[in-house]
Amino acid sequence: MPTTRPRYTVTDTGEVSDMLDLARRAWPDVTDRKQLLLRLAAAGRDELARQLDETAGRRRREDQHAALQRAETLIDADLLLSDAAWR
Repeated sequence: MPTTRPRYTVTDTGEVSDMLDLARRAWPDVTDRKQLLLRLAAAGRDELARQLDETAGRRRREDQHAALQRAETLIDADLLLSDAAWR
């Protein structure tokens, strides 16, 4: 079928064969190696998404922590809690 999208040729040898054999053990109900390859790619995508979300969450928490620490030096909490702050 004509397409402008890239095509990839993957040969079931070496590491690819090992990965597909491992995938076959994980998903014994899937017998077609092409389907195993697609499922393996989807599993890799899902794991990468999880790792990226985890990293983004950790960075966000670190940024929030740093902002809170910086706020202590910028804000006089005693002044804010007193009536003087509102005059």
